[in-house]
Amino acid sequence: MTAGPEAVEDPPIPADSSAGPAAAQAPSATLGGEQRRSVEQFTLLLFITVPFVALVAAVPLAWGWGVSWLDLGLMVAMYYIGCHGITIGFHRYFTHGSFKAKRPLRIALAIMGSLAVEGPLVRWVADHRKHHKFSDAEGDPHSPWRFGETVPALMKGLWWAHIGWMFDEEQTPQQKYAPDLIRDDAIRTVSRQFVLWTTVSLLIPPLVGGLATWSWQGALTAFFWGSLVRVALLHHVTWSINSICHAVGKRPFKSRDRSGNVWWLAVLSCGESWHNLHHADPTSARHGVMKGQLDSSARLIRWFEKAGWAYDVRWPDASRIDARRAAPAAGGTSRR
Repeated sequence: MTAGPEAVEDPPIPADSSAGPAAAQAPSATLGGEQRRSVEQFTLLLFITVPFVALVAAVPLAWGWGVSWLDLGLMVAMYYIGCHGITIGFHRYFTHGSFKAKRPLRIALAIMGSLAVEGPLVRWVADHRKHHKFSDAEGDPHSPWRFGETVPALMKGLWWAHIGWMFDEEQTPQQKYAPDLIRDDAIRTVSRQFVLWTTVSLLIPPLVGGLATWSWQGALTAFFWGSLVRVALLHHVTWSINSICHAVGKRPFKSRDRSGNVWWLAVLSCGESWHNLHHADPTSARHGVMKGQLDSSARLIRWFEKAGWAYDVRWPDASRIDARRAAPAAGGTSRR
């Protein structure tokens, strides 16, 4: 990897672990160890390619057969349940401790994030905490600048940041980067049940579609749109935060990496693509802090707070935001 910003200290472990009795300290305490086996790589390949083929096929199929409102409703509903499970749960809560949550909400967020089919919770969090420790520097699991700054190197790096890094055999040490989650019996269980929640996620749309239409065709089209297309779209939007948002975008805030704001991903990413502020202030519960920056995840956290389910929310105030602003640069962006 090319030289980048120097690594920062180990990411803080959120204090709101609500842990039960101490769990075993072996990597097997969570689903998957620190090396990816061949069978796991093959399974991962299937989970990436099959939904992607469905996503590619979606346009001609919709053109030829049409798509029902039920199929679209299931796709949108399941998409945003999983997306907010990732953005609010896996990311802002479990990884960064942007707020504290009552126990039922904590478990619900763990399950919602698992429905996104992006891997076990503990592994997801460990990878992301490591990413923040070494963001765009040596040790970052998925920096698009890994191979250099020339156009060919960046193209290779974007592929690596988007998908390639997931097939790397070495995994992030979970005991080092997510010990708080491993100590929590309930969260460790949800993480180990990733295959179960994946199955539930894929079966809900065809079950609803079949019962609503009372036909196998209704179940099949609901599975295509609400399961396969939805998973593929959510995967690529999430991966785009790793690749696109670390290669392009405006950088109005000071960060030690190349994270940028990409406005056209904001709605689909539930506010995650306001990525520059996130890397400038990782524990902030809101990423879209400037006028017109839609952040549905922050809105839901606010509702959780008002309902009493979330508390000690780390909302950014004006002074905190101003302290992180970058010096003006030509073209309205700052680039390291």
